[in-house]
Amino acid sequence: MSARNLLLVCNPSRQEAVDAAKALAKDFSAEGFSLYTISDVEIAGVSKCDVASLPALEVAVVLGGDGTMLRAAEVTREQQIPLLGVNLGHVGFLAEVEKPPLSAIVSAITKREYVLDSRMVLQYAVKRDGKTVSQGWALNEVTVERERTSMVELFLEIDGRPISRWGCDGLICSTPTGSTAYAFSAGGPVVWPEVDALVVLPISAHALFSRPLVISPQSEIVVKVESKEAVLSADSLRKFDLLAGDRVVITKDSHVVKLAHLTNTLFSDRLVAKFKLPVEGWRGE
Repeated sequence: MSARNLLLVCNPSRQEAVDAAKALAKDFSAEGFSLYTISDVEIAGVSKCDVASLPALEVAVVLGGDGTMLRAAEVTREQQIPLLGVNLGHVGFLAEVEKPPLSAIVSAITKREYVLDSRMVLQYAVKRDGKTVSQGWALNEVTVERERTSMVELFLEIDGRPISRWGCDGLICSTPTGSTAYAFSAGGPVVWPEVDALVVLPISAHALFSRPLVISPQSEIVVKVESKEAVLSADSLRKFDLLAGDRVVITKDSHVVKLAHLTNTLFSDRLVAKFKLPVEGWRGE
């Protein structure tokens, strides 16, 4: 029988997450799993190593919120390792709606009884004087924003055609997954994860036309920095300084990020739980 390798990822600054990781490590070890972590914690029976030293992994268990999930995705995306998020505290959209019993997590992974969910990913490339000076990916969103206090002037092209120029605080290009993150707070629409679309919206634009745009995932989005320096951010984790004249090319990536869930909870129910929507009294038919 081949070895079963599992990655534990937790937020070391949250004691609840560390305690849960230690409890899971004990139970998974008893089931014969080999355990690894990239988190800055010491857990009995768990090998701490860097990303390059990780073996082939079956699944990654992530203890924390959506921020911890995004950081874990940086590690697991290339190997297409499913992320099973255990939400601790606030309800997120990437992890489970509620913290399940730890025994249920161990049982489900041991028996391979979990639901897989593939999420769209963006890729971007920064073009400067005809050369690519930076490239990367994002699960939630790619943003181009002002660097300090004043506005930035951005020009948007879609599929080689001009769309608009904005004096604004920035521009967001979001996946359906990211539609409930930064894009939502900027006034974008909520997009169900199974909808194959991209959302583009300016942030605090000084213009009559500044509505969110929902476009094809096959489209090529180009954001040109016209007025001054700006900053590119991918999932608020990876940043790159932009200069006037830089062009940010954004497209759908060929890779996905795989999420694992213990139950097939509907996105509608996650939405209601996250925003505490007033549905009391609803009985259905």
